[in-house]
Amino acid sequence: MRYRAMVKEAYLGLKAKDADRVKVHLRRLLLGMKMTDGLVFKVFIYTLLVSLAYVYLFPMLFMISNSLMTFNDIISANVRWIPSSLHWDNYRLVWEQINFPRALRDGLILAGLPALAATFSSGLIGYGFARYNFPLKKLFFVLMLMTFIVPPQITMLPTFRMYARFNLLGSIRAFIFPAILGQGFNGAIFILIFYSFFKMIPKSLDESAQLDGASPLKIFTRIALPLAVPAIIIVFLFSFVWYYNETNLTGLFLRGSEMSTLPLRIEQFFNEFTSIFPEGSPGREMMQSARLAGNLLAILPLLVLYFFTQRHFVESIDKTGITGE
Repeated sequence: MRYRAMVKEAYLGLKAKDADRVKVHLRRLLLGMKMTDGLVFKVFIYTLLVSLAYVYLFPMLFMISNSLMTFNDIISANVRWIPSSLHWDNYRLVWEQINFPRALRDGLILAGLPALAATFSSGLIGYGFARYNFPLKKLFFVLMLMTFIVPPQITMLPTFRMYARFNLLGSIRAFIFPAILGQGFNGAIFILIFYSFFKMIPKSLDESAQLDGASPLKIFTRIALPLAVPAIIIVFLFSFVWYYNETNLTGLFLRGSEMSTLPLRIEQFFNEFTSIFPEGSPGREMMQSARLAGNLLAILPLLVLYFFTQRHFVESIDKTGITGE
């Protein structure tokens, strides 16, 4: 009897240990060792990422689906996401009516040239603020920040009159000249990006170059700019996208000009076309698919640009976080 009791006690002890092992293994599986490598945390993260991806991808999927629909598909209650047939005439209509190749060329010129000018000028101004001390430096820095804090709608009228006085309206010069002077679209942000980046570069590099007889211009072009390639990529891409998508100021300053940005040209075409139809008429509803096709054609160049530059863009954002001495 005593032997049986000892065996039973040992058996129960082994079951308790096995139960404890199962609990520990299950806890490690669900919660992990550091609460960030467990199954519960991974499920939460992936659920959050999928939800955010859906929020961002839903407009794109909606535009792609509806841009391929006919008028009958749009008004049909049985057609939701998948069109009854692929209707490419919506893209053909927009392509021919706005002369897409020429509109794309004008849009790239209107966005590319001011973006290049803004990148160079903001880099030069940011380097000056970061490396040199001069009278009223803090005041100029505050005034530079004010250009971003003050909404452009407030300064639109005086800016328009100033451009008219200097005969800049209706020409791409209305965007290039302010960009050269560091006052393009959101120019203060670009100056701040370069300012922050150049502040992180050790001053010992400048001092070593000065001992070797390098001039301030050579230090800027041979040392500062090569190190600032990540900031240059970020500023150029941001500036290009902002100039490309700008419609309000572009419509104001380029009124009467043959050149126009691609989104603005598409918007003008549909406004002129739908103005002949009364509000709520079938004619306006018929153009819904064509409008979505035009929007996709407008953002297609930006998608292509990001597709080829995303690796450099991500690496640049990562490298701008390095610290100096």
